[in-house]
Formats: sequence, structure tokens, C-alpha cells
Amino acid sequence: MTGLPLILVFVIAIVVMIIMISKFKIHPFISIMLISVVLGLIAGIPITDKVLEDGTKVSGLANVIGAGFSGTFSSIGIVIILGALIGSILEVTGAALKLADMVIKLVGKKNPVLAMELMGWVVSIPVFCDSGFVILNPIRKALVQRTKESSVAMTVGLASGLYIAHVFIPPTPGPIAAANTLGIGDNLLLVMGMGVLCSIFPLAAGFFYAKFIGKKVKAEDEADMGENVKSYEELVAEYGTLPSGFSSIAPIIVPIILMALSSIASMAKMQGFLADLITFLGTPIIALAVGTACAVLQLKGAGKMGEFYNITNETLKTVGPILFVTAAGGVLGKVISASDMVNYISQHAQVLSAMGILFPFLLSAILKSAQGSSTVALTTTAGIVAPLLPILGFTTPVQVALVCMAIGAGAMTVSHANDSYFWVVTNFGAMTPDQGYKTQTMNTLVMGVAAIIEIAILSLILH
Repeated sequence: MTGLPLILVFVIAIVVMIIMISKFKIHPFISIMLISVVLGLIAGIPITDKVLEDGTKVSGLANVIGAGFSGTFSSIGIVIILGALIGSILEVTGAALKLADMVIKLVGKKNPVLAMELMGWVVSIPVFCDSGFVILNPIRKALVQRTKESSVAMTVGLASGLYIAHVFIPPTPGPIAAANTLGIGDNLLLVMGMGVLCSIFPLAAGFFYAKFIGKKVKAEDEADMGENVKSYEELVAEYGTLPSGFSSIAPIIVPIILMALSSIASMAKMQGFLADLITFLGTPIIALAVGTACAVLQLKGAGKMGEFYNITNETLKTVGPILFVTAAGGVLGKVISASDMVNYISQHAQVLSAMGILFPFLLSAILKSAQGSSTVALTTTAGIVAPLLPILGFTTPVQVALVCMAIGAGAMTVSHANDSYFWVVTNFGAMTPDQGYKTQTMNTLVMGVAAIIEIAILSLILH
């Protein structure tokens, strides 16, 4: 099958996949894999390897699926595991709390909403937004009590910062997986830098919306400002002694420095053993391995090495579903690239080209709103968009990084009842579901629109 009928089948397949995930609660891995197989069969991909009359070899559907699945694991699996492991150790040692304290000291207590937002933004770079909110919520409550700032404003500010880093900045698994699928997995430093740059508009939008909605909505915990909440000192006491500032930030900053040195060596066209060593250490897998070693030293310093086995075990349980969903997204992308769809769209590219950077954003936003998971939206959209990058006119690493950011912007638009993060923010923020829609859902819409506006502007400047 080819032409418009194949495009129609593709659209129907995506809709069916969304319904399977959101309405019938079929696991994203099963849904994506099943749709990939059905789409491959309908698209006319042969069930076994074939050799055409001109000598061209065409892979069978089983091999296409295998290549898409294994390709993801071989290139990105270890990076996702190490990134998540660093985050887990930061939680256990109290380093995440130390990072939060450093942000508060930097911004000052007179700007509690901004402090909470930036704190969440920093902490969510290595830590999942859900767990990050749980970790930082006691500080939020303590600051609400001390500053008398709106509880809702503080909640929305914290949720904003956590969510922005979650969809934009590696080593969070979603952006890493999307970057790899889009072909820039070896240039994570560029993705990180672009993620920081593209955080400006949504951070501002989240801050102003938090201040605005804080005057309109009152949370349940504001009814009793005398509630017994833990002070910062009490939180520190639970960990014993927090790691030093350098020790806390080392697992994050060391990999960034190593990848930066590798990029510099490459641009300077350095040669010799030193250049090879720098390039080796700057490879994302090795850089994150070094970051993990820094985290393990931190764990040892906290006297918690006995927990390392359990921490690793629990981390593997957490990242397992992400790895499999990411691999399934790779399968779908491989099936799409093996069909005739890309060739047909290449011949009729004006419509998609006209949409430009909005195409990946809208597709990701549709997937996010429909099934709830930002990671699924990131990985699935990246798999769909990757074969279309040349058609859309995005070919340079910077342009592809902007596509990755557009997908990330869509992946937070919007968070509502089918998103676990919605319930974390609503419940820990002492709000009703109706208040959650006015705060978390509307805020993610505002931030998503602000993000894609910034990304669209950058796409006109950067090439």
C-alpha cells in the first residue's frame, strides 16, 4: 500500500494506539508493538527478506522489528539506566535536598516561588519529576509557613520547574531517548544546552501563572497555617549530615564537563592519545558512568554503601518499562521508515514543511494529552518524526535538537487526570481535582505554548 491510503491508515493506527493506551489501559509497550506489526503488514512490508529484481535487498517485517528494538537497547539503554541510577542515589543521600538548599541561597527567601521553581528545575535534571515533587514538597510546605506565600503558587512553581527539566534536559530518560531516536544521541551536550536555552520562556510563563493562580485558588493546607510541618533542619536531621555542595552537584556537572571537553576536542580537531582519551571519556555512556562513580562515592561518604544493591535493583525496576516503551517507539519508527510512506511524503512535502517545527509539537501534544505519559509522548513522537526530518527540512544537529525540544514542549501539553504527575501535584499540594485542572492542567498548557513560541523563534535564528 502507498499514497494517501497509507497515510490514512497511519493516522488511524495512531488514533487506535492512543485509544488502546488511554481508554482500554493496554500497556504502551504492547499497544505500540501491536500497531507496529499491523501497520507493517498493511504497508506491504514483506514477512520475509526479499531480493528485488534490481538486486536490492528488502528486510522482512520480523527483521525490521528486531532492528528497531535492538537498536534502541544497544545505543541508549545503558545511558537511561545510569542517568536514573544517579538520580536514585541523589535521593537516598540527601544530595537532592542539598541542591535545593543551594538554589534557595542563590535566589533568596524573598522570592520563594521563584526559588521553588528553580529548585525543581535543577533537581529534576537527574530526578524524575514525580519523585522530585515528593522530595521537595516538605520544603515547599515549610516555606509556605515561614513566608506566608500562597500554597498554590508555591505548588505550581515547584511543579513547573520539575516538569520543564523533565521534558527538556538529559539525563532525564525521555529527552535522552528522543535525542537518540532522532540521531543526535552522541551529542547530548548540545541537547542539554538547547534544553537549558528553551527553558527560559516556559520558566517565565510558569512563574507568572503561579503568581496569578495563587491569588485565585486556595489549597486546603492554607486553611491551617499552623499545621505542623517539618523545618529544613528537621529534614536535614533525617539524613544525618547532607553531602557537601560539590559532592552533591558532581554527579551532574562532571558528565557535562566531560562531554563539553569531548566536543571542544572534536571542534579543535585534536589528535593523539590525549584526544582519544578525552573523546572516550566524553562519550555519553562513559561520561554518565563517571557521574555514577561520583554518586557512588557520595553514597560511601554517607555510610550507605550497604543500600547500593537495593538502590540499583529498584532503579532497574523503574527504568525497565521506560526502556521497553522506548524500544517499542524505535520499532514503530523503523516500520515507518521501511514503508513507502516517507517516499510519498517526500513527493508531497509542502504541507508538512509549511507546519515546520509545529508538526512534532502538535503530534507530541496529542499523544501526551491522550495517554498521559510525557516519556511515551517523547519516545513515540521521536520514532514517528525521525524518518521525516529531511522532509521537514531539519538536517543539522542544531535543527534536530530544536525538533527534540519541540517534542518535549508537546510532551508537557497538557497534564491532566491520566497523568500520574497530575495526581502527585494535586494530592501533595492539598488541592481537589477541580483545582488541579485550574492549576496543573492550565499551567502545562501555558508553559507548552510559551515553549513552542520560543522554539519557533529560535528555529528562525539557529541553523
